[in-house]
Amino acid sequence: MGDDRKSLSQRSSHQEIDQFLRRLAKTPSSGTGRLVFALDATASREPTWDHACQLQSEMFEQTRNLGGLSVQLCYYRGYGEFHATDWLCDTDHLMRQMNAVRCLGGHTQIARLLTHVRRETRLKKIQAVIFIGDCVEEPVDDLCELAGELGLLRVPLFIFHEGHDCTATRAFKHISELSGGAYCQFDQHSPQLMRELLGAVAVYASGGHKALEDFSQGKSAALLRLTRQLRN
Repeated sequence: MGDDRKSLSQRSSHQEIDQFLRRLAKTPSSGTGRLVFALDATASREPTWDHACQLQSEMFEQTRNLGGLSVQLCYYRGYGEFHATDWLCDTDHLMRQMNAVRCLGGHTQIARLLTHVRRETRLKKIQAVIFIGDCVEEPVDDLCELAGELGLLRVPLFIFHEGHDCTATRAFKHISELSGGAYCQFDQHSPQLMRELLGAVAVYASGGHKALEDFSQGKSAALLRLTRQLRN
């Protein structure tokens, strides 16, 4: 029975990854990317925060030599705290800011994040949003409405769900789909997959299809499947 459950879980994970990559392949990219990198920094993420920060830092390393990628770091925590940095092109500066963030108890503020992204992209186009979180404590219908607006503005949300909260799974899948983005679940046992998919989104936003194809050389079968889809 245990092996059956493990096999089912692996099949489900592979299906989610394939769906994620198919959606990424369909997302237009100009190669002059602006990427919002958003984090849930509430207390529930504290046990895995340092490990996640390491993976996130490695994601930015993938784009260091590409040029053309501006990143805005956003995070929420505590009692109504929401922070958004300036648009940064310096990878070292960005990583220092990200690694200085510490978790603080509070409720999720995903609606506030999506409203911020909507405002920013109306000022100047944003190519993609990466969001990493583990739970949803807000009315899902409100989040879906905002995600749908971002979909109309062609700003896809690539959501990386840490953990296995069922309510968050349903909400994140709806939100990512409505925005034209993709959803992927991960945990502490899938660091290599997380590293590659994070890097894939950042590289794609920065350099377009060709940059992603170069990035995927020597990587996982999942990323190789993505580049074949893009060539077709």
